[in-house]
Amino acid sequence: MERRTHDYKRHGTISLFAALELKTSQVMAQLKPRHRSLEFRQFLDLVEAQVPAALEVHIIVDNYGTHKTALIRKWFAKRPRFHVHFTPTYGSWINLVERWFAELTNKRIRRGVFRSVKEREAAIREYIDVHNEDPKPFVWTKTADQILASIARYAQRTTAAQAANL
Repeated sequence: MERRTHDYKRHGTISLFAALELKTSQVMAQLKPRHRSLEFRQFLDLVEAQVPAALEVHIIVDNYGTHKTALIRKWFAKRPRFHVHFTPTYGSWINLVERWFAELTNKRIRRGVFRSVKEREAAIREYIDVHNEDPKPFVWTKTADQILASIARYAQRTTAAQAANL
């Protein structure tokens, strides 16, 4: 059974913390009932335990306050192999794990019927397991220059439209 409707019922919330390995598209994830710096730090502990110590780790996060607390800054300060990169405001699309979240949402969450948070958690875990059995890396279809040119064209159009409205 598949559901596609505008009136999706959440029955509560779940915070999904996920890391996407760029080359393989493998996903490491934790589901938590809340989204505070404590839960984010617990997720970072998982990443630290799972990623071989010889590897550098680049973490791309948005500007959510959870990622900037003293607890998190101290955690990163003690681990020089971890490098944190913040996406610009409204620039989450740059982060490939956000693209993966969109796939999860479109292919599993929106199509599902869940009577409880527990059912939704089970569906998310199943989706992650199935994804990790045969992951397919994301491939950009445009070059950086093409993307920047598109942004420049958009900026020109919106600037011209604003000028016309003055």
